[in-house]
Amino acid sequence: MPQLQLLRFDHAPALLAFERENRAYFAASVPDRGDHYFAHFDARHQGLMAEQAEGLCFFHVLVGSGGEVLGRVNLIDVEDGSAELGYRIAEKATGRGLATAAVREVCALAATEYGLTALRAVTTVDNPGSRTVLARTGFVSTGEIRIDGRPGVAFLRDLREAV
Repeated sequence: MPQLQLLRFDHAPALLAFERENRAYFAASVPDRGDHYFAHFDARHQGLMAEQAEGLCFFHVLVGSGGEVLGRVNLIDVEDGSAELGYRIAEKATGRGLATAAVREVCALAATEYGLTALRAVTTVDNPGSRTVLARTGFVSTGEIRIDGRPGVAFLRDLREAV
């Protein structure tokens, strides 16, 4: 079973490979990161590590037995006891419950290790897999939104309930 790990500097090569290998797959359901992301990946990774060190965000990778990154589960914009959840799973690893398990684990970490009381998440309407993961992990829809011009749904997870 893949292991959820807090992002480290040495994850950078596997994380970049994960993003490159799955770029087209992710772009079908979420906005593309763009060429700049890949061209300046090292500087961006350094920046993420600095944000994490300051407690502004908590970045996690789902690591397979061979050291490959199979997914990401991130908590960003940590403030006032809440954060926004974002996640993505490699195309080759979908359909095995990894996203649900990883989101559950991050919810537990958010409550017990990071001291958060609520998580927010958003997804596009045309991403039923993501909506299913959020529903299975205790997120409740709070209404319709627009995400980069596309119809979307906002969700909230109260972490004070049983995690």
